[in-house]
Amino acid sequence: MASRSARSRPKVIVTRRLPQAVEARMAELFDVELNLSDTPMSEAALADAASRCDVLVPTVTDRIDAAVFAGAGGRLKLCANFGVGVDHIDLAAARAAEVMVTNTPGVLTDDTADMVMALILSVPRRLAEGEKLVRAGEWQGWSPTGMLGHRITGKRLGIVGMGRIGRAVATRARAFGLTIHYHNRHRLPDALEQDIEATWWDNLDAMLARVDIITLNCPHTPETHHLIGASQFAIMQRHAYIINAARGEIVETNALCEALAAGRIAGAGLDVFEQEPAVDPRLLAAPGVVLLPHMGSATFEGRQAMGEKVIANIRVWHDGHRPPDQVLEGWA
Repeated sequence: MASRSARSRPKVIVTRRLPQAVEARMAELFDVELNLSDTPMSEAALADAASRCDVLVPTVTDRIDAAVFAGAGGRLKLCANFGVGVDHIDLAAARAAEVMVTNTPGVLTDDTADMVMALILSVPRRLAEGEKLVRAGEWQGWSPTGMLGHRITGKRLGIVGMGRIGRAVATRARAFGLTIHYHNRHRLPDALEQDIEATWWDNLDAMLARVDIITLNCPHTPETHHLIGASQFAIMQRHAYIINAARGEIVETNALCEALAAGRIAGAGLDVFEQEPAVDPRLLAAPGVVLLPHMGSATFEGRQAMGEKVIANIRVWHDGHRPPDQVLEGWA
């Protein structure tokens, strides 16, 4: 890979507002164009931006598809994603356009795992319902049968996707007395599996039928799109809860709403949705559901660390080396 050090500072366009310190550092290092309005860009605006920059820094709200890469006209060389998930980027189109893609793995593991654990606690114990009751002025005081929920200690937790976040969730869940089960494309090494005392299931449906709480911690890919649908809800236990802080598209929304309405599952904790920011009205009306605005990674520390990774990827790329967080393989 040829060095770019002799060239002037790379032209970088950022699609959304980033932490102030990150934007300031980018301005020091690059010829940067910021989106001061923080308004999500249209496809036409993204294509225009791609045609005017060497590096595009998108977020999960941007759909970077083949039309955007085609609109770049060959100038765009690096898509430095501000985030871990890259399901909003057409990787095949990026490869065809010879645009390198990077992301920001590792820095959001604890933040996301904390949020998953918060939902695991909140849904069975009905924390959101209780908070709304107090705020509405409808609480009549303590009673022996008031706001009864379920303890999580002794329950079986089924983790779908045992990457960094899945393992971090398992570590937290064990401290609360949950028994860990997991489904993953590949089984963990024996030492790691023993360390977190986890039971592997090679068949997802078999695990879903036997656990009390399911948490989705896998990426959204063509293989995981609507991974949880009507047939999966049909085999879950009626007292089961489902937690999703990964991507909304992993769960078929209509099937989830029907399962909740029919009492086929006991509840859900959702931080992500299929048509964000739109939320299905049936979810808004359903009891036993905690809904959050995609805030699993929303910490000051996490956002700062994401920005630092984006900057590092751009600098290494501009120096003519392979960025540490390259998503696509096979680049010279």
